[in-house]
Amino acid sequence: MKHYMCPFTRCGMNFPNNVSQMDLNLDEYTYPDNFNSALKLIEEAISGEREDELFYDYLIKNAPENESKKIISGIRDNEKKHNKMFRFIYYELTGNMIPSPENVEFNTPDSFCSGIKRALNGELNAVVKYRKILFALNNRKHINMLIEIITDELRHASLYNFIYTSNCSKEQF
Repeated sequence: MKHYMCPFTRCGMNFPNNVSQMDLNLDEYTYPDNFNSALKLIEEAISGEREDELFYDYLIKNAPENESKKIISGIRDNEKKHNKMFRFIYYELTGNMIPSPENVEFNTPDSFCSGIKRALNGELNAVVKYRKILFALNNRKHINMLIEIITDELRHASLYNFIYTSNCSKEQF
């Protein structure tokens, strides 16, 4: 099998001819090329804080049993911590504070179960975005904070899956 040296790596990895560097979006892995897009993703993560708060309040209020209320309350508290961490990282990277959003509209889910589905998908989508932020960080403290946030999001997704299975198994996913 014939190989060639990938011009985007300094490590000397050889790729088979059928794997092109163009098949990969190497910019998202390469600092500083990915830095500005990571800052935008942090801004997006912070900007949804008020809507998230209203969403968690809805889920807690409409949870059919106390165990789900307790789990969702814990997730909400984790998300508040994540927001503070994102604000800290953003400030350390830019020297600027992001203002809290005002006049936020909240789209109420059709039901508790549809809200849980939305929450589950939101957690999984957040992992994809936050991973891109992680790729742009080079400060060990910031990297550790992002790893905590990402692993919490994965844990939250598992908890939402548990809540859905426990309370909504008769509905179609």
